[in-house]
Amino acid sequence: MSRDKIKILIADDHAIVREGLKQIVAEEVDMIVAGEAENGEQLLRLLEKENWHIVILDINMPDRNGLEILKDIKSRYPMLPVLILSMFSEEQYGIRAIRAGASGYLKKVSAPNELVKAIRKIVSGRKYITETLAEKLAENLGEPKPSLLHEKLSDREFEIMCSIAQGKTAEEIADELAISINTFYTYRNRILEKLSMKSNVEITQYAIRNKLIEI
Repeated sequence: MSRDKIKILIADDHAIVREGLKQIVAEEVDMIVAGEAENGEQLLRLLEKENWHIVILDINMPDRNGLEILKDIKSRYPMLPVLILSMFSEEQYGIRAIRAGASGYLKKVSAPNELVKAIRKIVSGRKYITETLAEKLAENLGEPKPSLLHEKLSDREFEIMCSIAQGKTAEEIADELAISINTFYTYRNRILEKLSMKSNVEITQYAIRNKLIEI
């Protein structure tokens, strides 16, 4: 492998997603996916063993929320750029990711067209931010706004709130996040308490009203 190649580490719990990203990168002569991780623990082990030019990190990881992993990476390797991939809206996750130290935020549906461009821009030392996310960041730098209820939520609670709002069942969410049903309901109860709500319907209505999910 040429030393000049951009060395990429992909972290996503779905093998089919990792394969798709590898195929996109495979068409480029100056970059290579040299490592893969399916959970946060594997990712951190690979970071300890080798040097990387960029990490591509899915926000929806099974053992820990992707934003929590991102914060861990930035505390240990502050100069290592991380591109966050997500199926979720940029409305709030994008802002959370950039605030946590991400060098870019890209929705998975945009990856086929934008992944390579994002990698090149980030590795060159710049950030990759879409026009939509740039507008949201600019809004947040403007006049102080009243804090929104969901800003009280931890990254994991926010992730579960969005999944509930998308209509996923308790079993589906617990399976996706590799947590028990009891743990899911513990999180759900915390979310309801912090948002001063009583049901999944209220959570869904709130998420739609604040454009936290796409419908």
